Amino acid sequence: MRLRHSIMVGILDRYADRFTEFQPAVPLERRMEQAAALPGAQGVELVYPADLGDIERAKELVATSGLEVSAVNLNIKGDPRWRNGSFTNPDAATRREAVQWLTTAMDLSAELGASMVTVCPLMDGWDYSFQVDYAKQWSWLIEGLRAGASHRDDVRVSIEYKAFESRTRIVVPDIGTTLHLCDRIGLDNVGVTMDVGHALIAQETPAMSAAMAHEAGRLFYVHFNDNNRGWDWDIVPGAVNLWEMVETLFYLDRMGWDGWLAYDVFTKHGDPAEAFDATLRSMEALEKLVERLGRDTLQDLIDNADPAQATAHLITALVD
Repeated sequence: MRLRHSIMVGILDRYADRFTEFQPAVPLERRMEQAAALPGAQGVELVYPADLGDIERAKELVATSGLEVSAVNLNIKGDPRWRNGSFTNPDAATRREAVQWLTTAMDLSAELGASMVTVCPLMDGWDYSFQVDYAKQWSWLIEGLRAGASHRDDVRVSIEYKAFESRTRIVVPDIGTTLHLCDRIGLDNVGVTMDVGHALIAQETPAMSAAMAHEAGRLFYVHFNDNNRGWDWDIVPGAVNLWEMVETLFYLDRMGWDGWLAYDVFTKHGDPAEAFDATLRSMEALEKLVERLGRDTLQDLIDNADPAQATAHLITALVD
């Protein structure tokens, strides 16, 4: 298995919830240095607009780091202008601005050699019954993403779904809705970012979500992290759902996945760079576990084994 590992450098920056600040703000220069120093890191995911206000400086930092840019992450949630939504905002001018931000992010991605924009529309949703017009919201989402992605066909637009946060309900909550959205947009350069943690809180099996997106030709990008299925805690992969992580890696390997794995892991404890180091070491161990268990053996367990016996085999393999 040969996977390409990317660091989301925005996560090396300030981290706070509504009660506490856990990590301070860090300049992009320092964050790029931290990413470059991580053993096993091959790429970075940069955020537009936060990291790319000075594109020439960003290009210099990328070149100095020796890392590739895996994707530009379009942030259409943090600025107050998106408070009532981005692509689904009731104000037409704001919707047009969201499309413009997407086309700008696409141009910057091409300039950085990534040819990928990932976007998670976390402010596009609702909190109460009768708050939004669902029919209009869905149409606006299709129209806006189609208009933006049509800007150029040499850059992929990858939609990251999530069930909730910041809205209690988000317009693209799961893999099925997102794949349907891609079909309704009808462009070959529109696909899915499968965030393993988001699949977990949507009560999905991440390996199946990846398999569905791959079969549709829409699996463009993967974020790896873990949680307890109750909330998107963004912790080290395997900390909670060990076998789901192994199974997802097995399926990505089986389908010949050659894209990026980007790590969406926050820490409240200690140095965020050290948390990313722990993440990369854990992923290396999970890859080795797939090797140790054996691809043919795992496929045979799927095809022929009694589930209880298969489970016993997997657990026993950890100690034998």
